Amino acid sequence: MKASISIDEKKDFIRWFLNKHQMKTREAMWVLNYIAGHDQIVKYVHFVDNLEGCARGLSLSAHGVESEPFLFFKGNIMTTDPEKAFHDIRLNWDEELYVELHFEEAMTSPEYALVREDNPFAAVKLAEEEKEMADALIYQSVHQFSREKLLQQIDEALDTRDEATFHKLVRILQQMDTEKE
Repeated sequence: MKASISIDEKKDFIRWFLNKHQMKTREAMWVLNYIAGHDQIVKYVHFVDNLEGCARGLSLSAHGVESEPFLFFKGNIMTTDPEKAFHDIRLNWDEELYVELHFEEAMTSPEYALVREDNPFAAVKLAEEEKEMADALIYQSVHQFSREKLLQQIDEALDTRDEATFHKLVRILQQMDTEKE
C-alpha cells in the first residue's frame, strides 16, 4: 500500500500537468485549477487509473490521446457538462473525488506515478489477453511435464525390454506431439 499523498504533492502535480499538457477542453483546465486552488478539496482528490466502482469521478483528457475530453459522474448520473461538475465539486468539497487523467505517456510519467493511487473499488481483473497467456502457459507446462514423464516410461520399457509397453507409449507420445501442433 502506498503512503498517503500530501496536499502539496497533489497541487504540484496538477500545476505540472497543466503546464505540460494541453487539455482537450479549456473547462477541464479550469476545473483542475479550481481544485488545485482549494486545499480542502485537494484533500479528498485521488488520482486513479480507472474509475470503476467509484461513487464520484472525473475523467479528463489532454490532446494526443483518444478518449472523452470531459466526463463527470456521481452515482449513476454522468455528464459531459463542466459547469455541473464544477458546481458539484464546489458544493460537495468534502466528498471523495476520483480523477482519471488521460495523457500521452501517462503510465510512464514519474510525476503521475507519485500521486497515482490504487482505486479501492476496482475489482482485480485480468485482461482477456493475460488470461489467454496464463492458460497457454499452464497448458504448455502440463504438456511438457506429461511428455517428460512419458519419455521416462519409454526409457524404462526399453531398459526392461518390454516391447508391447514401448510401442504403446511411443504411440501415445506421437499422438501427444500431433495434438500439440
